[in-house]
Amino acid sequence: MAPGLLDLVHLTTWAVCAVIKLPQLVAVLRARSAWGLSVTSLLLELAGFLVFLRYQIYYGYPLETYLEYPIIIAQDAILLFCIMHFSGKARRALFYAVVFWVGWYMLTLQKWIIDLAMNLCTFISAASKLVQLQHLWQTKDSGQASALTWGMSAYTCAARIITTVVTTNDLAVLIRFIIMLILNIWVTATILHYSKTKKTD
Repeated sequence: MAPGLLDLVHLTTWAVCAVIKLPQLVAVLRARSAWGLSVTSLLLELAGFLVFLRYQIYYGYPLETYLEYPIIIAQDAILLFCIMHFSGKARRALFYAVVFWVGWYMLTLQKWIIDLAMNLCTFISAASKLVQLQHLWQTKDSGQASALTWGMSAYTCAARIITTVVTTNDLAVLIRFIIMLILNIWVTATILHYSKTKKTD
């Protein structure tokens, strides 16, 4: 792949990720409600992102292949706090912060821990999407779930499939992005389906 094209893929990924959770945050703040969102899904997603970021740093992968993750993690943390606040469980957010902080350091105590965590990371991230899908199917209502946020997530996964093949060719990372692409498209389609159903009722 031409270096200019690879740089363009990196730049568009960073640009999308800089605002990826904003549509979701705006929807939650406007409604002052987290209806349609699964806290469990968000916690699993955050855990998956933290493991993935730690893995990339541990193995010294190029910064441009994971630069968006600190940005997404910060946005997820803010979204989680908003959801907890509107659910009347703001104090629980501190507990989750401590658990994630301790986990961040424990991941690299031994090489086998980070390798195992990366392999489990795909399952954790997939579970986060499946939990959100289950929540949507049970409520049959997209609520405040943002199709734009999930669609942007699908784009970034597609972009990262390309950059992974070109830069690191790490099979575990590639498999993760392929699975996340499929699930992000599925969640997006489900949100769109239920938001159309809601409008026609």
